[in-house]
Amino acid sequence: MTALSLSACQWLLMTVCCFAMIYGVFAALATPMFRTARTEDEPTSTRGQAPAVSVLKPLCGAEPRLYENLATFCQQTHPCFQLLFGVSSPNDPAIAVVRRLQAAYPQVDIELAINASVHGSNLKVSNLINMAGLARHDIIVIADSDIAVEPDYLTTVSAPLADPEVGVVTCLYRAQGVGGFWPRVGALFINEWFAPSVRVAHAGGSRRFGFGATLVLRCATLARIGGFAAIKDSLADDYWLAEHVRELGLRTVLSEVTVATDVIEPTFATLWQRETRWLRTIRSVNRFGFASLFITFTTPWLIAGALLGLYFQTGAEAGLHPLAAKATVIGTIVSALARVLLHARSARHSRSFWRDLPLVPLRDILLLAQWLAAAFGSNVMWRGERVPVDNRVTRPRPRIMKASDGR
Repeated sequence: MTALSLSACQWLLMTVCCFAMIYGVFAALATPMFRTARTEDEPTSTRGQAPAVSVLKPLCGAEPRLYENLATFCQQTHPCFQLLFGVSSPNDPAIAVVRRLQAAYPQVDIELAINASVHGSNLKVSNLINMAGLARHDIIVIADSDIAVEPDYLTTVSAPLADPEVGVVTCLYRAQGVGGFWPRVGALFINEWFAPSVRVAHAGGSRRFGFGATLVLRCATLARIGGFAAIKDSLADDYWLAEHVRELGLRTVLSEVTVATDVIEPTFATLWQRETRWLRTIRSVNRFGFASLFITFTTPWLIAGALLGLYFQTGAEAGLHPLAAKATVIGTIVSALARVLLHARSARHSRSFWRDLPLVPLRDILLLAQWLAAAFGSNVMWRGERVPVDNRVTRPRPRIMKASDGR
């Protein structure tokens, strides 16, 4: 049997394994080592004078390590910033955490908004709408409740806005599992799939992203797109906020900062629900990108490549082409080495590398199963609420601010 006589299925499988290998190599090379995790889009030398910043943090419930994570925002070296927290219920346990922060950091401008008004189907954005009127500074930083940051965070993430062509700044994040086996598996989802896929896209020139871990923009830019009301019915509110800014002709910058986040889902069911929600959200904003994700799940293609190579090798005496066998075996070995390298570069230290190495095949196979599940379904669960996936009807166009509108 010659190479040309390989069946269409064999050619297709070899091609997919090849693309998966190429992606795996690029992902491993694009991922920096843990302690130097920075994606440079803007040199630190351009930071200049730090503008005053209002940080908006919507809260809901007493999450694990909430006080510790929020405290990192109180320890900023930035010369002028406001911390604005928002809850939708006067009985929310997060209120007690904010009161502790106010007592522990009296020198920090900390304000709490308690407002039960609901605007649209996205309750996080509804919370932001209720908080926005209390923001006093020209630069807005929106940050999720479960992230921790370094003391120079606000200075660094706001610096790119000194360029008038920059519209929004966002950050990648690195996860740590809190509380057991499934949080460790969930941390691998972020560190060894989500973040590397963003870095590969970024290296390829894509800027179509925006992450809830951090979004930084000017108040004037927010007003031009119609404020937070423009995304009040959108599931992927962070993505659409950045996308509306891009529609104004302004650039998106992926900051050099990588923030830390916690993965706290204690069971397989809760982790499955969260991660399929993320994947369905990707499907809602980029159907082609979602459809092509299958090449990013390395282990299933390693297994397929190994079985195909074994089939070619054992069938060599029966006339199967030896070049196909060699190419498949080499590709499988390269893919395996790249996957181990990606795991090594994402590991906090050698102990976590060896501890979590056996989880890598489980993580990749679980991703494939979640991707298949996320291809179907029209709703996701978020904070106990059922939210529709499809943004095509509810996504408004940004309102271009006229000169007469003022700020």
